[in-house]
Amino acid sequence: MTRAVYRTIASVLSAIAIGGAAAQAKEPATVFTRARLTSSYEEPGGKLYVRLKLLPRSKIPFTTQTFRLPDRSLLADIPEGSWVRFTSKHIDGENTVITMQAAAECRRFQPCD
Repeated sequence: MTRAVYRTIASVLSAIAIGGAAAQAKEPATVFTRARLTSSYEEPGGKLYVRLKLLPRSKIPFTTQTFRLPDRSLLADIPEGSWVRFTSKHIDGENTVITMQAAAECRRFQPCD
């Protein structure tokens, strides 16, 4: 192969690497979900879980879902029955709450926030 071919291949590979790095640097927008905290429990292994009743307009098939809490402090000062805003991710095969905070009640067919 000639040097021109090597330079072309090198520039293409560099463009691919730079494009991939730029795509990884872009964080998706944070989306908060509204729900009512129905209960929390701890399994014998020490894992903490919460059950959240999602708003009916959510595009999720089940209205009440169970999420793992990685840190007990996320539940600090939030009594059962309260409305919350939360974000979650799928970590280690479980839906896991990343952030959670108390929120005002979101009434059906009314705008929230």
